[in-house]
Amino acid sequence: MPGIRGPSEYSQEPSRDPCLKVNAKEPFNAEPPRSALVSSYVTPVHLFYKRNHGPIPIVDHIQSYSVAFTGLIDNPRKLFIKDIRSLPKYNVTATLQCAGNRRTAMSKVRNVRGVGWDVSAIGNAVWSGAKLADVLELLGIPKLTGSTTLGGRHVEFVSVDQCKEENGGPYKASIPLSQATNPDADVLLAYEMNGEILNRDHGFPLRVVVPGVIGARSVKWLDSINILAEECQGFFMQKDYKMFPPSVNWDNINWSSRRPQMDFPVQSAICSLEDVQMVKPGKVSIKGYAVSGGGRGIERVDISIDGGKNWVEASRTQKPGKHYISEHNTSDKWAWVLFEATIDVSQSIEVIAKAVDSAANVQPENVESVWNLRGVLNTSWHRVLLRLGHSSL
Repeated sequence: MPGIRGPSEYSQEPSRDPCLKVNAKEPFNAEPPRSALVSSYVTPVHLFYKRNHGPIPIVDHIQSYSVAFTGLIDNPRKLFIKDIRSLPKYNVTATLQCAGNRRTAMSKVRNVRGVGWDVSAIGNAVWSGAKLADVLELLGIPKLTGSTTLGGRHVEFVSVDQCKEENGGPYKASIPLSQATNPDADVLLAYEMNGEILNRDHGFPLRVVVPGVIGARSVKWLDSINILAEECQGFFMQKDYKMFPPSVNWDNINWSSRRPQMDFPVQSAICSLEDVQMVKPGKVSIKGYAVSGGGRGIERVDISIDGGKNWVEASRTQKPGKHYISEHNTSDKWAWVLFEATIDVSQSIEVIAKAVDSAANVQPENVESVWNLRGVLNTSWHRVLLRLGHSSL
């Protein structure tokens, strides 16, 4: 399309921070050290996980770039970046999380397919742009609309990148029109991240951000937005990112038997310690993140050092210096909380963290109960092993 192109090879990739753990080089998929996630409430752009399905698109001429709005609407048209920027600008603090976060722990139970993410395929950022509800209203679709006059009920986002899973075609995904036209859902056409123009890895010049939903629906490098009668039929909606039971394998899988995953479940992870950590006897600080999808707050984060027989409640914070109250109007409803607790260590122990969200959803105890062949949505209790020895902690 004019102004932007999706290359078919990797010779013009952007530079990345050398501290990132590279899980796949082409396409580039990487995550920061887990300790970096608890160093600040808002994740710095250079430490935000990178999730890609093909070479990074290249913008040749930003003034020529536009997004086509097509499908079951009365007035199809193109909007340029200046048109998007002319609408009211909103800042939404939201956590994005890859559905495959913590996949490596699931692969230890049984083999799974997918990028080997540790606990850092997640990040929290301040996204800025126009609300999709405002953009669609500009095109004649009123707010809080579930269906257009022509029968459109879903909004499809199409990228300009080239994915092997789409046989060289673009990445695409969709959300319900009722969500897209709801201002309170805070779906953005974002052009800034943490107060700066999006960089190439994160969707420059324009991406969608769908808060509370797995990252796979927040499509980058937008080419077109289409109003459809049915869900997007792309690979990543119909043959990936679905939750199957442990009994399903690659011989008996029926992709059409499950709906595309949208909201992510309640999740937490310890980030101040590695999976196996040497520590000195005495007090040890336990820090990590907790988050839930759909705008649900975090009601509790519990820590255990005796296999789950007894628990202590960790403190929870969002903005530094401000008390966090789940689902209060002073809290960021789409964002993670950072938790902290202090334990006394006199022998080698396993530390467990589990979160409870505002709907009383609790992380499952064992990874075996949520194992699935694609290794998605591992939200089991997070466990790290502390061993006594020489340590800088």
